[in-house]
Amino acid sequence: MTDEAEALHIRPPEPIVVSVLRARNLRGSKGDNLQCFVKVEFGDRTLGESSKQECIPESPAEFNFSANIMFSFDDPISLDEILQKPVVVTVYEVLTKEKKSKEEKSVILGQCCIDLLPLVQGSVEISRSLQLSGVTESPADTVPFNEPKGEIDIRVAVSEPLFDEFQISEGNMLTISVGSLYSPPESWMITGVNHSYGVALPVPLTADKELPVLFANGKLKSPQEKEGPKKQKRWAVPGTAIGNAVFMPDRFMFSDPVENEDGDFKGKDDLEHRKFSEQERNRVTWNMERRFYLQRSALKNFQDTITKNYYWPVEVIRLPHTSTTKGKKEEESSLAFHGLALINLSSLLYPGVSRVKGAFRVIGFSETVLAEKTKRQGGVVEDAVKFSSTSPHKYSAASTHRKLTKNMDNKDSKKTNQLRSDTALDVDTMTAITAEGQQYTDAKSYIMIEFCLDKPLIPKRTTEALIKRVAELIPPRPLYPKRTDRAQKAVEDYHAQVAIIAEIVLDNFRDMFADELKDSGPQSPDVMEQRRQQFVYELNTTGKYFAIKEQLKHSVVKIVREKYLRTTNFEDKGELQTFLSELYVYLVDQMHVSLSKVLAYEDQPAVPKPLKDSNQLKHFAFEAEINHNFELAETYYKERIARNKADTDSWFDYGTFNLYIGNIPKAEECFKECLSTNPKHLQSLLVYGIVCVISDKNEIAETFFETATCIHCKSVLAWTMLGLFYDAVSNEIGAEMAYAEANRLNDKKILAFTQAMREKEEELQEQKRKEQEKIAGESKREEILMAVDEGGLSVQAVDPKLGNIQKSTPALAKQISPAIRQAPSVSPSTLSRPSGKPGSEEPIQHDLTSVLPSSIFMEAVDWLLQVKAISFTERALGHELLTITGGPKLDFYIAMAKLYILKGDYSEAENNLNEALQLDIKNQDTWALMGHVKFLKGDKPGARDCYERTLSFVNDASETHSLYLRLASIYLHENKYQEAKKIYLMACKKNPSCVTWLGVGTACYRLGELSEAEDALSEANMLNNLDPEVWAYLSLVCLKTNRCHQAEQAYKYAIKLKLEEGPLLAEIHGEQARYGFGNPSF
Repeated sequence: MTDEAEALHIRPPEPIVVSVLRARNLRGSKGDNLQCFVKVEFGDRTLGESSKQECIPESPAEFNFSANIMFSFDDPISLDEILQKPVVVTVYEVLTKEKKSKEEKSVILGQCCIDLLPLVQGSVEISRSLQLSGVTESPADTVPFNEPKGEIDIRVAVSEPLFDEFQISEGNMLTISVGSLYSPPESWMITGVNHSYGVALPVPLTADKELPVLFANGKLKSPQEKEGPKKQKRWAVPGTAIGNAVFMPDRFMFSDPVENEDGDFKGKDDLEHRKFSEQERNRVTWNMERRFYLQRSALKNFQDTITKNYYWPVEVIRLPHTSTTKGKKEEESSLAFHGLALINLSSLLYPGVSRVKGAFRVIGFSETVLAEKTKRQGGVVEDAVKFSSTSPHKYSAASTHRKLTKNMDNKDSKKTNQLRSDTALDVDTMTAITAEGQQYTDAKSYIMIEFCLDKPLIPKRTTEALIKRVAELIPPRPLYPKRTDRAQKAVEDYHAQVAIIAEIVLDNFRDMFADELKDSGPQSPDVMEQRRQQFVYELNTTGKYFAIKEQLKHSVVKIVREKYLRTTNFEDKGELQTFLSELYVYLVDQMHVSLSKVLAYEDQPAVPKPLKDSNQLKHFAFEAEINHNFELAETYYKERIARNKADTDSWFDYGTFNLYIGNIPKAEECFKECLSTNPKHLQSLLVYGIVCVISDKNEIAETFFETATCIHCKSVLAWTMLGLFYDAVSNEIGAEMAYAEANRLNDKKILAFTQAMREKEEELQEQKRKEQEKIAGESKREEILMAVDEGGLSVQAVDPKLGNIQKSTPALAKQISPAIRQAPSVSPSTLSRPSGKPGSEEPIQHDLTSVLPSSIFMEAVDWLLQVKAISFTERALGHELLTITGGPKLDFYIAMAKLYILKGDYSEAENNLNEALQLDIKNQDTWALMGHVKFLKGDKPGARDCYERTLSFVNDASETHSLYLRLASIYLHENKYQEAKKIYLMACKKNPSCVTWLGVGTACYRLGELSEAEDALSEANMLNNLDPEVWAYLSLVCLKTNRCHQAEQAYKYAIKLKLEEGPLLAEIHGEQARYGFGNPSF
């Protein structure tokens, strides 16, 4: 659109009407009855004064005064005033005119400010009841705390919204907040010449223009002048506001944790400097906020500038308090201590990020540094001072805009170095820094600043949009079939409830009169009526009747709604009574129908519960995987799903199994089933994303990874997996953001965990101290009683063991963990007290490092190994290797060994385990894995030695079942049947299964313990009656015990289940030939 066309569409100026309606609870200097008026001001302009009104306590003072502010749509400064300046309403009390005075005098009762921001956001009216804040020695300032304060009702209105919906959607609000400058130069003193401090920076105004902005009137404060915890913001342009009216209502400086900041001083090494600077050194405080409405052209200018340069300049200056100027030289000399802070706004280019806040380093101003980092020629501080209406240096200017000077020479320069938030510049390169500016660097000064946008520059897909996209890819299905609430269904439900209640009532009646009902003789009507009355009384007094009525209520409501179609209240009582009578008759008839069916049924036998639940089936499948019997494992996984097709965990486990054996299409199908049942299942979202990456569906994979982080925003695993995915697709910015968020969450988790462990240790130490005091008190009381029995007291009597304990205290203190030594309840006297039990003086030892949460990559590795995602595991281990300091740790080598075992590279797995043993030769998990590697390589003697060594440790390995199975199988192979029986029984004690009981049965059979063998094989057969080896050994046991028919039946089942040709089948045939039975062919 051309400029002429745009000019035709500019709206003419419109008034903003400010109406002061009424005031309440006003108190004058001489009582509650007073005469007052209000004065309305905007900036340095007075909009008007109301007429004088009488104010009495019983009724409010009605002012009904209105004033106008003309808003010009073609003037950006007019919009800037609306955003920066409040409307100041001051209430004055008119004092009684003295005889000698010619004019009436007035004093301020109170003052308030109203923010016009809602008008810019699209509102057409602002109605507020504001509390009047008093000034020094005003009546409002002396109101008692428990009495109501003065209030005033104000309404601000416009005829139409200042911006239409399109302008609001296309524009954005930029809010810049400046807090305090900490650790200023040492030469800044509280005493002496007063100075004013300012912060200047450019703000985009249009597509090619910027507005130089000044935050003025910063005050140098000493450490003794403490700030409140919330740090309420002040109006940058307060106008005539004084006292508490200069504070913006409900607006406070950011108080995010240091780890959530984006500035330069957020590392652990900077915390001590920040703490000292903020508590013990002078500071310059602004605590101001300025808002800027960026229309589409200005917003594009802002985004393009950040994209090209990343850094935004913020300048700091010191100015003397003066209202006059004496020429240009004095003006230039007044810009002392010219500092520069470079704010890295590249985070605003991340999707969904709308804030950048933190502590940013201040250095001396340098044209060279400014041009290098921001591609700008010259600072903006002089123009900002000139154009600021709040600055003590006021100049007339023809224009309030400054043309941007853009340097387009270095378009092809690399941006990767600029992406890093590292503004710690080399001082040697700042050739133009003055001696005053150098003091910023020497003092390590920093300033608290926040840039905040109402909407992010790059929108992030919302959780709802991601869930909708996931639903499009994997349509969710209901967990249960849709209910049909037709009339017949409502009646059937009523019948079912009546049947249930009838059974309950009948059981209670039988329990109550069990003894009397034993007599099968005829019952008289009087006795039956007496029982009925007694039973009804029992139901009413015990609350059972009420419970029955509540149980039946829902089905009755359904009949009313579905059959009689009554869903509203009755207006006529007669109609209500008619309906209730009809309903009662119908319900009684249907009750008889239901009871006739119930009483006709015979007692049904109870359905036995399945012997194997879902957890046992999962364990059996895992056991089959250990033995590389994948067909049997798949059978168990399918059985779990068949029992409950809506169980997400069953589908997930089957999917990871298919991922392990390389059946990617089947795995994808399983994870789709998981997400169709539960679209928010974290592990399914992540693993389905992994499957999509394997299938080269990166766009779909990103959707699922991003959905996981949106739904589970506090999951370290979700953010780490998103970062690993971005690494896979070479999205460095996305990976950096994801890893930063994962590290932040992990640091919080580690901090909470450490604090919990410390509190637990302090609690244990406190309990121990109390026990020691109790024992010491009892010992002392016994000594006193003994001395009394002997006829006197011996003050010098000391236990000779006490000296030895006191001598051992220094060595004892060295053994105590730092967390215990820091406990306030522990003192040297406590540690030196004797204990009543040998060795009780030893401290409670807790190794925090062994149980602390691991790094984000190792946490991801542990989970990825469980789901058998090999490619992502390799990527995560690579990142862990780059981030760890001091070389790989034990858990890294163990994870590498597990990865190589999954890949089938047992030699590399053994090499990594040897490295792990060099770090910790006492680690039981390492020895267990070494045994598995040797077992899979065929080195059974070596595997046996490793397994035996693992079991010799005090603590068990993290996973012992596979160890038991393989060690016992080795013992069977070596004909060590007694040892095999012992190990198999240990496995049965923890996790009984068909395999473990079969092992016990086999060992007992070889030992000649036929009765025990039969019992063990029967247990195995109950858990899995489709194992041919179990039937084979049962046949052998029956042959040994001369049971012909049972031996033949067991043999038939073994052959039917395809018992493999081998030594076992040959042994059966030999025994059959020996005993002459057991084979149908005989």
